[in-house]
Parts: sequence; structure tokens; C-alpha cells
Amino acid sequence: METFEHGEHSNDDWHMGHAEAEEVLPDLAFYRTLIANVVFIGNKNTKDWVLIDCGIAHYSKRIIEAAEKRFGQENPPRAILLTHGHFDHVGSAKKLAHHWEVPIYIHPLEMDYVTGKRDYPVGDATVGGGLFSLLSPFFPTDPVDLSKYVHPLPEDGTLPYLEDWRIVHTPGHTPGHVSLFRKKDRTLIAGDAFITVQQESSMAVFIQHQHVHGPPAYFTHNWDDAEKSVKALAALNPGVAITGHGLPMEGELLTTQLEELAKNFKELAVPKHKRNIH
Repeated sequence: METFEHGEHSNDDWHMGHAEAEEVLPDLAFYRTLIANVVFIGNKNTKDWVLIDCGIAHYSKRIIEAAEKRFGQENPPRAILLTHGHFDHVGSAKKLAHHWEVPIYIHPLEMDYVTGKRDYPVGDATVGGGLFSLLSPFFPTDPVDLSKYVHPLPEDGTLPYLEDWRIVHTPGHTPGHVSLFRKKDRTLIAGDAFITVQQESSMAVFIQHQHVHGPPAYFTHNWDDAEKSVKALAALNPGVAITGHGLPMEGELLTTQLEELAKNFKELAVPKHKRNIH
């Protein structure tokens, strides 16, 4: 067992041997870390692959195992890219970066949250929707310290090691939240700008019923920006989308539901008691 900070021990060894990414496209796969997805960009066995997000804490060994099954052993990613710095997206980042000895990239507006300088706002239990909302004030919001590994993303929208992909700044859920878009096949990695499960409800998360939803409400604090971001992503007309929570979606179902969310964001995504503020 590896020893972690605060005397905690890793449960990374649980279910070892069963961690395997699910392929969405030949060069795109995802792996679910209990409540949040990580994404692998790259064809099987390629040397040029990138990891998007790092899931919750104590999942580093399982993410490594899933990566080795897809890309082979002793074949680290070129880099790790974070859509934002919430605990369920950076939880295993430090251990993965240390194991693979690779850089981590994040939007400049997120840097303070991943270099130990600034806390995210505490989760908002008043947004309703289920157990996760009620528990959200107890979710970690302390800044992690990835100073040894983290670098700001380029300001021109390009991505290190990913020539076909572009960064789309999608603030609202967090100030520096980003999504990734590949124009040639309209593939979108949306992070938490929108998701495909009702993340506020533990039952919905367990069942994983596919439906486009706004960003997780308990951790979204700028609803005006969140709406603009959803509208911007809908305007891209993605054909396939992998989000930070929920199952991938594609085709007409994705198009219809994302357009509906963009057109009726206030009614569908913003908690009732925040709509006047919005």
C-alpha cells in the first residue's frame, strides 16, 4: 500500500485487473473513476497520446492500468491536460504526473487553484436535485499543489501535442474551465461545461441514464458565463461528445438535447432560487 498525505492509504489496489477504457472512436476512449471520467486521446499502442483529466483521488493505479491496456506498458502520455481543477478532475493528477514524469497543462485562470494559492467556493447544498447536492459542502475545495508539474495552456487555443484539437474557453463552472474540439469530425470533450447525467442525484449517477444537463449545479457559481459557454458549444454542432460526468452521446439525440439546453438554459440548468440573480 502506498502512503498518502494525512496518513490516508490508497485503495488503488481495489478491482485491479478490471480497469479498461471504453472506446468511443478509434483514437478516443474514456474511463470512469467512480463519479468522473478521464479521457484518452490517441489510437491504440500509439506513442503520441494525451490524458484529459485525472479523476478522483486514489485512482492513479487504475488509470495507469487502463492506459497500459490501451497503449502498452512503459508508454507514458505526452502530457496531461486538465479541463479544470475541481477535486474530481485533479484527484490523481500528482501521482500520475510523478509516475509518468510528464507535464500537466491547465488554463491560466485555473493556475491559482492547482498551485496551492486559492480555494474554490464551497459546494452549494441549496441547489437541490439529490444526495450529491446535499453532500457538496463537504466535497474537497482546498487548492491542490501541482506546482512541480503544471504549465499554463497556450493563449492561442492550440494544444500541446494535439494538432487537430483546439481549446474552447468555457467558463462558468469554473473561471478557467476549458473544452476541447476537433473540427474535422466535430468531436467534443466538454469537461463539465455540460454533462450527460444529473450529477446532483446519486441515483442518476448510479444508473447513468443519458441526457444532456447543465454543469453540476452545486459547484457552478457563474451562471451567466455557464450559459454563454453552453451556447458556444452548441454552436459548434458536435457530432460526438464526451463529458466529465455521464456516458458519451452522439448524433441527433446529442444535437437535439444540447440545442434545447442552450435555448432554455435558465429553466433547465439554473436553480430556481438563483434565476433572478442570473
